[in-house]
Amino acid sequence: MLRRFGQVATLLALLAVEIPVLVMSLLMLLLAFAVGMVFLFPPQVRLIRVVVNHHRRLVSAWTGLEIEQPYLPKPPPPVRQPDGLYRSDRTLYKTPRIPAWNDRWKWMLTDPATWRDGLWLLLEPLVKLVLVPAFLLRPAWGLRMYGLWCDLLLGATVASRLAGQVTHLTRVRNLAADTQAAEMRRIERDLHDGTQARLVAIGMTLGAAEQLMDEDPNAAKALLAKVREASSETLTELRTVIRGILPPVLAERGLADAVRALAIDSPLNVSVDVDLPKRPEPPVEAAAYFAVSELLANAARHGGAATAMIDISSEGPNLRISVTDDGMGGADPSKGSGLAGIERRLAAFDGVLALNSPPGGPTTVVMDMPSVLPVHWSDGLPKMPRWKVWTVVLLWGTAWCPLFPQGIVTAIFKIFSIPVKSWFLALYLPPFWQWPVIIGMIALGITMYVMAMRLPMRHNGPRWLMEATPRRPWCHK
Repeated sequence: MLRRFGQVATLLALLAVEIPVLVMSLLMLLLAFAVGMVFLFPPQVRLIRVVVNHHRRLVSAWTGLEIEQPYLPKPPPPVRQPDGLYRSDRTLYKTPRIPAWNDRWKWMLTDPATWRDGLWLLLEPLVKLVLVPAFLLRPAWGLRMYGLWCDLLLGATVASRLAGQVTHLTRVRNLAADTQAAEMRRIERDLHDGTQARLVAIGMTLGAAEQLMDEDPNAAKALLAKVREASSETLTELRTVIRGILPPVLAERGLADAVRALAIDSPLNVSVDVDLPKRPEPPVEAAAYFAVSELLANAARHGGAATAMIDISSEGPNLRISVTDDGMGGADPSKGSGLAGIERRLAAFDGVLALNSPPGGPTTVVMDMPSVLPVHWSDGLPKMPRWKVWTVVLLWGTAWCPLFPQGIVTAIFKIFSIPVKSWFLALYLPPFWQWPVIIGMIALGITMYVMAMRLPMRHNGPRWLMEATPRRPWCHK
């Protein structure tokens, strides 16, 4: 209890910082747009965001309610044109400094979260004043209400999440395009340096054999024998290239058997443990397969390993792959060991790679690919926590009080100067404070109703999204 009172005291003490920041930000905003001192707007936004982010951290630490930042992604740096200049709207600049500043200014100005932060700072003193009775009588409940209020204005919105997803998908698309281009270059190089060269040699040998057919049949037969051997080697190389594009065992039998086939062909002594109830989708299987193949090749070629262990398992809808070898260790993605390419493959599925490779070994690589397995694999989304359920019940059961009797009805009594005060709290206050308290009560009631609706919506949003997203049926041969 004392800890809760200390947290409440800290929140109230922060008003000594918030009110001066509010006054300063209003002054800077006025100077920026009324006087034309637009250079004051970015620091004004950054000043408010410092205060807002501090409150997000406090709410998260004290109530466990994570408030996701709603800001739109930062604009990318200006791109230099072929003529060496940088464009901002219709103006060209020699350096990227002014275009970058313009982009940041527009980003802050058009981001709805900028103005929601300002509205939060403007209403923050009033909300704390309204919550003072709850802070004193039930500090834990008051802090929870305060956290929900902060989440209402400071939490992520659908637009910000969508913008973040678009930015992320753009980055993933670029990574996937780069990876595909690298694969195409590798295939072209393999065909050009191997298969194509052998086919040219076969053609030249056949031409020589054709000329010797009448003059020296024995020599022609010897050349044809060489052609037969070369064609066999060419076919083997071509099959190798095809397996590098999509191994038949992977397409026909799935990830588990394809990895076991890798283990058999590997020069290492490899043990494989696979626990996958059903097959992932083909792109996921391909990314996982080639990642494991690259890791085994690295262990044999660079790590000097003798044995390796592969573990493939599922955690709900998430796929986890662990590859451990007893090599010399010291693997570093920045040294061109193929790990960077694996990371690019995984990035297309929001996957991450964790590496533990101390000098002397062993080397362990863990790859996580979230939400890539069929939804019905998981046990279902977690239920709403009990505290959220009781909070929603409490909000629905009490929001009517500040909104209607203490807010709207009191406002009607105030407007028509009805002498009856009844139990309308604002009417017992000095006239100067009556309207602020009435408006605060109405705002509090509306906020409580919005929170009562938003909590279940935020919790069930992923479930509704998955239920609404069509998925192709699973087919197995």
